[in-house]
Amino acid sequence: ELVDNGVLSRGFLDLDGSGLPLDRPLYAHQAQAIERAAGGGRNLIVATGTGSGETESFLLPLLDSLLRERDAGTLGEPGVRAMLLYPMNALANDQVKRLREIFRILPEITFGRYTGETEHDQSKALEQYRQQFHGEPLPNELLSRDVMQARPPHILLTNFAMLEYLLLRPADSSLFDN
Repeated sequence: ELVDNGVLSRGFLDLDGSGLPLDRPLYAHQAQAIERAAGGGRNLIVATGTGSGETESFLLPLLDSLLRERDAGTLGEPGVRAMLLYPMNALANDQVKRLREIFRILPEITFGRYTGETEHDQSKALEQYRQQFHGEPLPNELLSRDVMQARPPHILLTNFAMLEYLLLRPADSSLFDN
């Protein structure tokens, strides 16, 4: 319905089966947040209980923005588009699992988790990934600090402590330069 009404990009129709079921009804707070976010870049606060679908309230507008940018042909320009900021690594790690489900069918949208646990070297990061998940990463999941510094992800997941370092360390300034 939100796609039909032009609130969300038609690109959402490609996401069915990716961890975002299109036939699942949204809660009222989710629909309101999506409509407000799509309605002109206004800031909003969603105050709801844990497990009540608060993630969709920000993730769907974020996806909408990236899908529209993809359709406009500007997704190839460098720079982080969104930052998902979590108080603890466990929450960031949990969210990465969900992003893997969604972005497996959107290879042009990149994402990366940049925390104290993130390896500097790509080969070490890849080895760590293979040991932990017994498989290969998605081509659009950036695993190492070196790769993210050279080519910032569209979506950056981090925590409060690491964000302070990212904003202060010269080596990480490339994440926010553009």
